Amino acid sequence: MKQAKTNAMRILERQKICYALREFPLDGQKAADYLGIPPAMIFKTLVTTDTVGNYFVFCVPTNQELDLKKAAKAVGSKRIEMLKQKELLPLTGYVHGGCSPVGMKKLFQTVLDSSAKQWETIVVSAGRVGMLMELSLSDLTQIVNAHIESITK
Repeated sequence: MKQAKTNAMRILERQKICYALREFPLDGQKAADYLGIPPAMIFKTLVTTDTVGNYFVFCVPTNQELDLKKAAKAVGSKRIEMLKQKELLPLTGYVHGGCSPVGMKKLFQTVLDSSAKQWETIVVSAGRVGMLMELSLSDLTQIVNAHIESITK
């Protein structure tokens, strides 16, 4: 059966960026064990907003927690908060648990945690729950115009 492509996959293919698709039948916390890769190599995508309605995307390892103060400083905002779950799909085109930093409806300011530098490739959501993609850190930062900062607790 042919797998339907997500926006993230289509964008990477259009840009001729290599990626490896990794599927798993478990929740995100157990994906690393199932796939046999370190949890620190899998990055979750978190969407936030500030007090004036700007939106920001942060990618942090699944075994870490976003530090909202560090994150706000990284994007030059006074204070940010997590986006409400019901607002995620209309804003990004992705559902909770399947949000990819690649292929959102709009390109938002994106920050990757500095721990990503230890990996040649990192794993992020491919745009669907249970589907991840592995790609080079340089390709990911280029395709979403991200910068790298320390943003975890």
